[in-house]
Amino acid sequence: MDKVVMITGASRGLGKALALAFAKEGYQLAISARGEEALMKVKDEAEKLGVKVLAVAGDMSIAEDVERFVGTAEVEFGRIDVLINNASIFGPSPGPYLLDYPEEDFVEVLRVNTVGPFLVTRRVLGHMLTRETGSIINVTSEAGNIGYAGWGAYGISKFALEGMTQTWADEVDGTGVRVNMVDPGEMDTEMHRQAVPNCDYELADPNQVVDVFLYLASDQSKHINGMRFKAQDFVKEGQQG
Repeated sequence: MDKVVMITGASRGLGKALALAFAKEGYQLAISARGEEALMKVKDEAEKLGVKVLAVAGDMSIAEDVERFVGTAEVEFGRIDVLINNASIFGPSPGPYLLDYPEEDFVEVLRVNTVGPFLVTRRVLGHMLTRETGSIINVTSEAGNIGYAGWGAYGISKFALEGMTQTWADEVDGTGVRVNMVDPGEMDTEMHRQAVPNCDYELADPNQVVDVFLYLASDQSKHINGMRFKAQDFVKEGQQG
């Protein structure tokens, strides 16, 4: 395997699970997160699986950090085959209703969760179009498809991400590049604990939802563009097959 996958928000939760899952499949990794210490631990763990790993700490909603990360990855690997826009934040917890939502927090959540994926995708997409191949996968949420009281800017940011995914997909249709999105469902992560602090039901382990991402990164999904996948449904279908 000589493919290169770029994953944002890769220091914990789903991002960490994805990094290790792709490493096990032999992908070379370019990973980023704002927390450098946790990111380097993921790098070390992935390298033990025998793959090359580039880890660059940074905020992917800041254009300079995006350029530093993507530019370094292009020099290191020569190309990026798969981009997974996973980095996101929840915002104030417990979530205030919109009437009381602080403006600075609202803007920050949209900056990280929506502007960030826009900046990274825009920077990566040009070389993918030149090579006429590439897979971009955006991580959405049920809250990006249904409005929930108290989920505030997070849900709104994911609604925007879903619209952006559809727009990118339509713009690249027929080029050999595809853009899709995955709703991983409720998982046992720090972000879910912020969103649902008194959760009393069983949650999925992030490692249980990686298969749909591996599929969308593979040549098996070359014909799929502009689609929304629910990870739990994909797992069920796989088990039935």
